[in-house]
Amino acid sequence: MTEDEMIWDLSQMVESTDPTSIQKKLESMIVEAEKVRDKYHGKIGGLDAKGVLQLLEMKDAYTLKFEGVVKYCRLMYSANSTDTVAKQLNDAARRAYMKVGQALAFVDIELGKLLAKDPSLVADPVLAEYRHYLERVLRKVPHMLSEPEERLIIMKDKNGIAAWEMLQSDWLSTRTFDIEIEGKTKTLPYGEIIGLYQSPNRDLRKQANQIVYENLGKDEIIWASAIRAVCEDHIQMCKLRKYPISMTQSLIANDVDRQTIDSLMHTIEKNVSLYQRYLRLKAKLMGLDRLANYDVVAPLPNAPEMDYSWGQSHSEIVDAYMGFDEQMGGWVDEMFERRHIDGEVRKGKSSGAFCSSWMAGKSAYILQSFNKKMGDVYTQAHELGHAAHAYLGSRAQKPSNLEVGSCIAETGSIFGELLLTERLLSKAKTKEEKQAIIANVLDEFGMAAFQVSARVFFEQSMYDTIKRGEFLDGETVAKLWVTARDRIYGDSVDWLGVMKWEWTMKIHYYIANYRFYNYPYVFAQLFVFALYKLYKEQDKSFVPKFKRLLAAGSSKAPRELAAELGLDITDERFWEKGMKQAEEFIDMLEDTL
Repeated sequence: MTEDEMIWDLSQMVESTDPTSIQKKLESMIVEAEKVRDKYHGKIGGLDAKGVLQLLEMKDAYTLKFEGVVKYCRLMYSANSTDTVAKQLNDAARRAYMKVGQALAFVDIELGKLLAKDPSLVADPVLAEYRHYLERVLRKVPHMLSEPEERLIIMKDKNGIAAWEMLQSDWLSTRTFDIEIEGKTKTLPYGEIIGLYQSPNRDLRKQANQIVYENLGKDEIIWASAIRAVCEDHIQMCKLRKYPISMTQSLIANDVDRQTIDSLMHTIEKNVSLYQRYLRLKAKLMGLDRLANYDVVAPLPNAPEMDYSWGQSHSEIVDAYMGFDEQMGGWVDEMFERRHIDGEVRKGKSSGAFCSSWMAGKSAYILQSFNKKMGDVYTQAHELGHAAHAYLGSRAQKPSNLEVGSCIAETGSIFGELLLTERLLSKAKTKEEKQAIIANVLDEFGMAAFQVSARVFFEQSMYDTIKRGEFLDGETVAKLWVTARDRIYGDSVDWLGVMKWEWTMKIHYYIANYRFYNYPYVFAQLFVFALYKLYKEQDKSFVPKFKRLLAAGSSKAPRELAAELGLDITDERFWEKGMKQAEEFIDMLEDTL
């Protein structure tokens, strides 16, 4: 393996990587947006079904034409925010994107007014391919503002909440931490030191957690200022857009309803004892009376050495997907072969991991920091599930039908983790190896379903606090986080005092114009666990159904996609099926004792 194999090749998205050429492409993007404005501004209200079809097809063609250059700039910056050229191009892309947004702000506003005046257009056969897209536009109509207001908001956000979001990301990605390892002091970037959270050395895990959060706590003014600005901006926008609750924007963006999410969160609260049962079982396996926070996602002490090279990770994940479906497995392999994955650990790299769909290329790009641990392999399998979703969706849908809400967007990724689990368990030779694999699955499930639920409660509590007229300084936010956290964990975990600053590094709280980013992970985790039970019952006959679900993109609502599989996501009994699958894994682990 060469080092280059772990560094992505973004050049495939653009005609030329020359910065001047990139700038010109961004400028032409603005020019073409203005041409669209000249052609359609003030005229959409008079379109018939065929005219609306031409508008939407033009809009999709525009997206495909300029998607690559914008993603190139953004991904280049995500890979290294300290690079001068990357900073300049990212800033240029942000400015261009703002100007395009302003130029085209009228489209949804005028289209929404047209649909409100003539709802029959939604069901017109000429627009059959775009039916659900139009339904989603119609749902936004009561919350749309005038065009001048929408243009002002776009301009305001660039140097407002979007700047706070970027500051949080930049600040975190450029932090370094001094830690003593085997008698030597090492200076590590954030992306590398967090890899120590899963070290087999308990003292090292404790030290890493203590150092990271102690240092992040020192910057509490920055974190609190950012999160306060984002929250207060959202409260004002809720008033302006007449959102009935602070979660409404998110419900619309994710194409779900409050009944579904209430059902989901009630199920979580009723089952915290199930998660706590696992945490106590893990403590027993680790020879502890009770887990500390730095043990929650740690490997079991008797787990065999399971470091993975980049090549081994590639092989295991491709084989896992191949065992489910050869076409999906082939696409996963292509992601490695075309160097669409960036795994190198470096300073300035965005924290965490993500997959960015590339619709025009019918592919995707993945960023992660690969530290050779089993968790990194699972992260890779997860993000490659997103990629497989992108491959299926971009071949079946136009861009307007690929605005997939996060609830469904996480389906392929979590299912991929379970396919990897099957693969690894089938090869496990010892009880200890089997325990390590199952514990990893349950660690991921616990974090995604339960720890993330704490984030949902936490985020809501910040809005409630502001509405009561209280000020969100660092200590206040920390207390809100601890309260929400303990609502999930109870007395099953001992926490280092510095863990009150855990909220500082979660980018999900800071993402501009996307509040309540967290519950979709809870949704997806239980949704996929229920689907996995269905797969075990139906075997290969399930595969084409699952692929159709992913290929649907956003052309159908989650409730409809589930109904096609005979599932009702508004019913708590459905979500309990996901819990039953988790319970099966816990029972499986307990049987190894």
